[in-house]
Amino acid sequence: MVLLPAAASGADAPVPSPGESLHATVAALGSAVFDAFNRCSDPAQLDRHAGYFAEDVESYHDTGGVTWTRDQMLENTRKHVCGNFSRELVPGTLQVHPIKDFGAIAQGSHRFCQFASGKCEGVADFTMIWRHRDGVWQLTRVLSYGHRAADGAR
Repeated sequence: MVLLPAAASGADAPVPSPGESLHATVAALGSAVFDAFNRCSDPAQLDRHAGYFAEDVESYHDTGGVTWTRDQMLENTRKHVCGNFSRELVPGTLQVHPIKDFGAIAQGSHRFCQFASGKCEGVADFTMIWRHRDGVWQLTRVLSYGHRAADGAR
C-alpha cells in the first residue's frame, strides 16, 4: 500500500491497493504529482504538490538550472508554471525501475499545454527518483531535460 505524504494525501489522490506492482504504484504517484502541478494556481494544490517532494530535493532543469531545496523548486513553479501551462505524460513512455532498498526510478516524456491557447507545443523528458521510507513515497531528485517543440503539436 502506498502512503502519501500528509500534504498529498487528500481524498482525490490515488492510492494504489496492496500488492499492486511497482510500476502501477509509481504511475499513480506520478499522476497525482502531475495533477497537483497542473492545478498549482490553487494554493491548496500547490501545497499538495509540495508534499510529494523531500525537503532537500534536487531539481535539475536543462533550461531553468538547478535548485537544491523543495522551497526553491516550488518558488520556480509558482513563478513560471502556475496558471500558465499544464503537463501531461506522453502515453506509453513511462518506465519504472526499482532501486534496491530505496525506491524507484521513473522515466518518461511529458508534453506541455498552454492554458491561454490550449495548444500542446512543447515536450521534454524526465527522470524522477522516488524514495520509499517509513511507508511514505517522496521524490528526492527530479530531472527535466531535452525541452523541444512537440512533433505534431495539438
